[in-house]
Amino acid sequence: MEFPLRQTWELDSIFAGGSESPAFAEFLEETDGLVVELNRQLESAAPPACKEDAAALVAAVELMQQILFRIREAGSYTGCLAAADTSDKKALQLGGKVQSLTAAYQSALTRLDSLLTGITDLVWNELLALPEWREIAFNLTERRSAAREKLPPEQEALAGDLAVDGYHGWSSFYDTVVSHFHIDYEENGHTLKLSAGQAFNKLHTGDRKARTELFDLWEQGWADKADFCADALNHLGGFRLQLYKHRGWSSIHKEPLDICRMRPETLEAMWSTVERNKEPLVRYLERKARILGVDRLAWHDVSAPLGENSKHISYDEGAKLIVEQFSRFSPKLSEFAAMAFEQGWIEGEDRPGKRPGGFCTSFPIKEETRIFMTYGGTMDNVSTLAHELGHAYHQHVMNDMPALTQEYAMNVAETASTFAEMIVSDAALQLAQSREEKLALVEDKIQRAVAFMMNIHARFMFETRFYEERGSGLVSVERLNELMVEAQKAAYCNVLSGYHPHFWASKLHFYITDVPFYNFPYTFGFLFSSGIYAQAEREGAAFEERYVALLRDTGRMTVEELAKKHLDVDLSGTEFWQSAVDLSLKDVELFLELTKEHA
Repeated sequence: MEFPLRQTWELDSIFAGGSESPAFAEFLEETDGLVVELNRQLESAAPPACKEDAAALVAAVELMQQILFRIREAGSYTGCLAAADTSDKKALQLGGKVQSLTAAYQSALTRLDSLLTGITDLVWNELLALPEWREIAFNLTERRSAAREKLPPEQEALAGDLAVDGYHGWSSFYDTVVSHFHIDYEENGHTLKLSAGQAFNKLHTGDRKARTELFDLWEQGWADKADFCADALNHLGGFRLQLYKHRGWSSIHKEPLDICRMRPETLEAMWSTVERNKEPLVRYLERKARILGVDRLAWHDVSAPLGENSKHISYDEGAKLIVEQFSRFSPKLSEFAAMAFEQGWIEGEDRPGKRPGGFCTSFPIKEETRIFMTYGGTMDNVSTLAHELGHAYHQHVMNDMPALTQEYAMNVAETASTFAEMIVSDAALQLAQSREEKLALVEDKIQRAVAFMMNIHARFMFETRFYEERGSGLVSVERLNELMVEAQKAAYCNVLSGYHPHFWASKLHFYITDVPFYNFPYTFGFLFSSGIYAQAEREGAAFEERYVALLRDTGRMTVEELAKKHLDVDLSGTEFWQSAVDLSLKDVELFLELTKEHA
């Protein structure tokens, strides 16, 4: 790699001109025409009575996949524009157009669903053997089965149309609220107007006094926006509950589990294993409090850096660390990461006006990805960058596959990203030259375990309880705060001195409409990747090709089938989950040993 690296992404190779791009406007118009054509084809089609009559349906499915790629391309582009500049109102408008296109596309798919469910089982099995459908057999069968559990096609189409200005509209409203969020913060005699992303990064400073002051401003800032956020959350939740009621679904977890291709037994086995193993994490938090010189950690202390972890790591240094450590596991992964840095696929610049958080999004037609974050120079930022590069590599190894088989669920999507984090952190820990450096690195690893086994658990419990109460009516800001603190106390075993009542308002994940319960899949990915990482350590370089094979199967199997085929484990039992948790508990043991003078 040639240094210094650019820290802003390059989007003109996708569509030149940003939100005013003529090429993108033409692309949207062409996509709209294809959606109209798909509707026309499906309206005139009938369920084939034999495989010889299936030509029209096969052509429609091919067009459906082509449109799927185009909608993903368009959604990624508008998402990148809106995230990089929250004041870009045209980008938000374009995002609305993409949502309208998506709704029209989904309406067309309800007609496809009607055709699929009208095919007899005998003919269906014959169709799955067709060359055009062989690779997408799992995905089409999944779609056919799901359609049988939904409303009649006309009603599903209507719900999708209404969702644009209702369901998805409230998500867009939340984005608008975030775009107006800022904190006035005094630093070195100057008043800084921090965006949500910048303020969040500064919450990880090593200066406890500054951290406490900023957290108070952060809480107050979200309290000022809480009425608006509560409106968005309540109406999002209300829409979901009404749709589920009409579909006859009794469990709020049904849709997210179906999306994740995951059985309830697997979710229960995972969380029960996590709950049984929190005591070592509590000991870690108690030890950290002693090191920081406080009786108990406050919420903003949990992810505070210790020692050398607070030093600034430049963007170039972070990139070099990632590429070098990836190479120790996989030359292909390392080469891909270097290419992403060199080609300007990463938006990492620390500047005002950016959305908080980080993400990776794919452009399947261009066969490229883009990564978004605000890089502030912490080890946590390096981990986030490695995490998003893991996502990007996952997409990279699937670029040659059919569109439907690339639709992997969030829980297995988090596998590659979390696995990439583990490569960087474990290799760096092994190379550590001093006790201080080793302590900083192992603490960074434990931070992720706390995030996935405690913070994410709190989000899951909060969202579950929110929906229980939302079924009886609107949930007030005060009650949302209570539910949030109750969940945090339970998830953190009541070990903290203070909590984050407005976390529900500050966290984008509660307002994402594409995937409900945008939380437990993170824990699944963390623990699943831990199990994979343990196997990779045992097998060495020979595991690289098997790892790629596993990633390529993530969009065409249930997670239980995936684990059985590639790891020979049963996810509905607790043995695999315990082995995965044990890796994190070993890190806690090392931390306690390194800090035993504080016992």
